[in-house]
Amino acid sequence: MNDMVRYMREDDLARVLAWRNHPDVRKFMYTQHEITLQEHRSWFENSQRNTARNLLIFESESVPLGFININQTVPGHVADWGFYLDPMAPRGMGHRLGVTALVFAFTTLGLHKVCGQALAFNERSIRFHLRLGFKREGELRDQHYDGESYQSVMHFGLLSSEWQPYSES
Repeated sequence: MNDMVRYMREDDLARVLAWRNHPDVRKFMYTQHEITLQEHRSWFENSQRNTARNLLIFESESVPLGFININQTVPGHVADWGFYLDPMAPRGMGHRLGVTALVFAFTTLGLHKVCGQALAFNERSIRFHLRLGFKREGELRDQHYDGESYQSVMHFGLLSSEWQPYSES
């Protein structure tokens, strides 16, 4: 398998926006409205000026299939991550995206810890984090209001010393 991550470029904007606005992705995000191209471009330009933020594209066999944001909260040490796949990506790509992104985080960026969050109803994301070796670090009850109801937020953490990249990846 030829999986890799690369830095997001301006020519990725339309593709990433289409993935982000897809209903199957959007329903699990804190911001659930349909993002406009202008909002998306502004977010990208602001992110480019932030050296702590790493916007990445996951590729398999040179085909872009996912987006990863690794935002260093303590530069060189601790980062939050977020991600989503192309909704049409082949089955199994999520795990491969996760492994590839974590190799980048711990090897290329030299991070000590990667932190993740998932809305409590997003059981798939919770299982995903646990399968990658993350530990549950807590739950913030009724932390997020989505416009209709309050949602709890699950927090996860993975230390570089706990990270065990899988040989099949």
